[in-house]
Amino acid sequence: MVTDNERGYSATKQAHLKRLARIEGQVRGLSRMVEDDKYCIDILTQVSAATSALQAVALGLLEEHLSHCLVKAVKAGGAEREAKLAEASAAIARLVKS
Repeated sequence: MVTDNERGYSATKQAHLKRLARIEGQVRGLSRMVEDDKYCIDILTQVSAATSALQAVALGLLEEHLSHCLVKAVKAGGAEREAKLAEASAAIARLVKS
């Protein structure tokens, strides 16, 4: 049963947290690489990997939002539907820009 406090990502929360912890480690590693004066291209490669990992988290969260929160709002209709559609569109636009 879905409660009002349950989020679209509730079922995959632990997986997201695990992935974010790995990304956090990658970013700390980037700081060490800069501190240790590592080769620029090697640092850029790791920045790209961290960016891709964050994008994967974002896309997963977006997919879960659309299939849970947005579907729920569409079923409810009215102002809630319109607000969630606008919110989802804005989120997609931010992801496309990044």
